[in-house]
Amino acid sequence: MARAEDDTWDLANSVGATATLVAAARAAATKRPQPVVSDPFAEPLVRAVGIDLFNRVATGEFEGDDGALGIPRMTDMFGARARFFDDFFAQVTDAGIRQVVIVAAGLDSRSYRLSWPAGTTVYEIDQPEVIEFKTTTLSKIGAKPTTEHRTVGIDLRSDWPAALRAAGFDDAQPTAWLAEGVLIGFLPPQAEVRLLNNVIALSAKGSHLAADHGSVIGSSDDSQEQAQKITDALARHGFELDYAELIYPGEHTDVAAHLRDRGWHVIRYRLHDLLTAAGLPELRTADQQGPANNVGLVTAELK
Repeated sequence: MARAEDDTWDLANSVGATATLVAAARAAATKRPQPVVSDPFAEPLVRAVGIDLFNRVATGEFEGDDGALGIPRMTDMFGARARFFDDFFAQVTDAGIRQVVIVAAGLDSRSYRLSWPAGTTVYEIDQPEVIEFKTTTLSKIGAKPTTEHRTVGIDLRSDWPAALRAAGFDDAQPTAWLAEGVLIGFLPPQAEVRLLNNVIALSAKGSHLAADHGSVIGSSDDSQEQAQKITDALARHGFELDYAELIYPGEHTDVAAHLRDRGWHVIRYRLHDLLTAAGLPELRTADQQGPANNVGLVTAELK
């Protein structure tokens, strides 16, 4: 079923399942002999969702490369992306930022696994059910946040800036924002702009933002064919998800250009840059399709 402005989901279906798949890839990356990221909470979170295929990815039992799924390479990509954003937070907090906001946090566990400087407050925004699931699951295994942690359970299509302020957010302080895996086609183009404009309005000078952006599925026939192959591969392993239907059509926002036009200093990255920085193999020709070709990354600072 195609996405709609008022659609709903959980971590086992629709766009919510992508958060679980990404967490499974982080868990698999964590188990490698030379891991580029350490996320000990990814596997228990994935297990709690209960999708058999993703459980097998998280535990390393799914070792094969099933063509379209490309699990080993996916593990590389999401491991490198997680490390990139981890490094972003280390850099900006080392520079003095003590207010952090993670939008569409999903199964992100940075509030629990990163070492934050004293005085840091991390806000996480996501659907109330997602927030409740994650905090309850981590509490059951004895996990505790490593800094002041405030959750904001609200749909990003609602008035999340008001909810964020109500949770204690101070828009007079510089903020480090993270939009990981949300501006890559999972929102309508106009909602992407609205999200970015809200971030801009809430950002004091000295604020930073990191994000990936573009569309995990392009509009070309090749991209649509690749999406169908992924859908078919998931079905072969017992999980029904129409991959192409997750993405809103239309031209998605160039986040770097949008921020630059509004006074932010911007640096662009490609997935190749992240893999190289993490010491992982470069992209082969076959890899340079789909997300690897359609999605870019950006860090930005409001001077």
